[in-house]
Amino acid sequence: MSNATLFFDLPSPFAMKRGGALVGARLAYETWGTLDATRGNAIFILTGLSPSAHAAKNADDASPGWWEEMLGPGKPIDTNRWFVVCVNSLGSCKGSTGPASIDPATGEAYRLTFPELTLEDIGNTAHELMRGLGIARLACLVGNSMGGMSALGWLIHHPGSVRAHISISTAPQAQPFAIAIRSLQREAIRLDPNWNNGAYDDEKYPETGMSIARKLGVITYRSAMEWVGRFARIRLDSETRTDDDPFGVEFQVESYLAGHARRFVRSFDPNCYLYLSRASDWFDIGEYAHGDVDAALARIDVERALVIGVSTDILFPLSQQQHIAEGLAAGGAKVDFVPLDSPQGHDAFLVDIPRFGAAIAAFLATL
Repeated sequence: MSNATLFFDLPSPFAMKRGGALVGARLAYETWGTLDATRGNAIFILTGLSPSAHAAKNADDASPGWWEEMLGPGKPIDTNRWFVVCVNSLGSCKGSTGPASIDPATGEAYRLTFPELTLEDIGNTAHELMRGLGIARLACLVGNSMGGMSALGWLIHHPGSVRAHISISTAPQAQPFAIAIRSLQREAIRLDPNWNNGAYDDEKYPETGMSIARKLGVITYRSAMEWVGRFARIRLDSETRTDDDPFGVEFQVESYLAGHARRFVRSFDPNCYLYLSRASDWFDIGEYAHGDVDAALARIDVERALVIGVSTDILFPLSQQQHIAEGLAAGGAKVDFVPLDSPQGHDAFLVDIPRFGAAIAAFLATL
């Protein structure tokens, strides 16, 4: 959590979609730029599963953010023009209230007593923050990956609260492949004996389960094309291998995955991971139109939309982005659909800034 992190107290109690309520809950967020006199230049960013609210450096925190090259003065999301707010998701462990937070009723961490979480809850809490900041209508709501689903949840529940929407590599409903991968990730965590039904601590921590979950995720975040281009079948130098393990790490790609997992494992709470992962599987905007995804998308009330996807994304395929674009257009929005050939797969929006940035800057210039 950066020094620039701000906190918003949610209405208390805050009712959750699937039952239960949170008392004394809060959201972590960061801001860039200046809100204009009409409060009409606000952009909100809803994130993927694991990022914090620190999307880019600012005056109070000079450390690089997770979308550093996209956001700032003169960048595609130009903070000389826009007042930008990045919201850490409800249920996360990056400052917002989640399973790792203290339950005021017990003085202990919620763990598995945290109410069942949905992406609609995340969208609704972000909408509460917008109102709390005195903003009646957003200029633009940006959602990428899981955040794109949370954004659709916001839009279906709060018609007219957003003028334009940027939807990036997301889905109108969870599909079987994505559900299957996330199911395996959750199983890896839950089968780690140290998970202990959510009652782990720093000494007995589900390190192995979290490591496998992260490796599975990273494999699906990039494309097979990129794995071949970056690693081929290159083996590690003999001195870096461990001779006492006949099935140990041998290839560079294995070492890469292990390094990713090491950096992630202790930086994200396992129970928060489980809750957010399950919430992603549950999401289906078709719920709001008797199972008809097209009809639900057509109910969304925005004037303009930009929908971006990547041909190499196996987790949120390009066909789902086209589905969103066509649905929003059917609802009367003027939609720009931008299919990209980035080789990086699902993570392209984080690293292929030249392509994504150009599309986003061009769209924002029309608002």
